[in-house]
Amino acid sequence: MTTEIIWLPPVAALLIGYLLGSIPFGVILTRAAGAGDLRQIGSGNIGATNVLRTGRKGLAAATLLLDALKGAAAVWIVVAVWPGLAPVAGAAAFLGHCYPVWLRFRGGKGVATLMGIALALSPPVGAVYAVVWLGLLALVRISSVAGMSAAISAPVAAAWFGRFDIVLVLLALALIVLWKHRENIDRLASGTEPRIGSGKRG
Repeated sequence: MTTEIIWLPPVAALLIGYLLGSIPFGVILTRAAGAGDLRQIGSGNIGATNVLRTGRKGLAAATLLLDALKGAAAVWIVVAVWPGLAPVAGAAAFLGHCYPVWLRFRGGKGVATLMGIALALSPPVGAVYAVVWLGLLALVRISSVAGMSAAISAPVAAAWFGRFDIVLVLLALALIVLWKHRENIDRLASGTEPRIGSGKRG
C-alpha cells in the first residue's frame, strides 16, 4: 500500500469530522428566525446556552440537538467506512465546533457536541455524560458547572466501562472544554458566575 493510500483514510476522517463540526447551527438558526446575530448577543458564544438568551427556548433546544447530532454524525459516518478512525472523526468534529474556519475560529465551548461524540463512540459513556450534564443543569442551574462536570465525566465513564481505547481522546477533549470555560472558572471562583436566565455571560 502506497504512502498516499495509507494517509487517505485519516485525512478523510479529519476533514469529514471538522467540516460537520464547524457548522454553526446556533448562528444559522438565530439568523433564520430573525433573532439577530448570535455573536452580538449575551456572551457572544454560539452554543445553546447563549441562544436561550434570545428568549427562544425552541431555538435553544434545536441548537443543542443539532450540535450534538453533528458530533455523532461525524463518528457514525466514519465508523461505517473506517471503524478504527471513529475517535479521530469525533475529535475533529469537536475542534470544528470550537474553532470553525467560517467564524474566524471563534466557536462554541463544545459541551453539546462532545455529548453527541460520546454517545456515538459509546452509548453508556454518552448516557453518563447526558445524566451528569442535564442533572446538574436542573439542580444548580449554572451552565458552566454542568458542562465542565459532564466533560470530565466522559473519560472517567469510559475507563469505568472498559473503553480504554477512547479514554485519552475524551480526556483531551474534556481539557479543551475546561480551557474554553476559563473565564467561567474565574467567575465561579469569585462568586459572580450567573445562573441560567439571570445573566449575560455563559
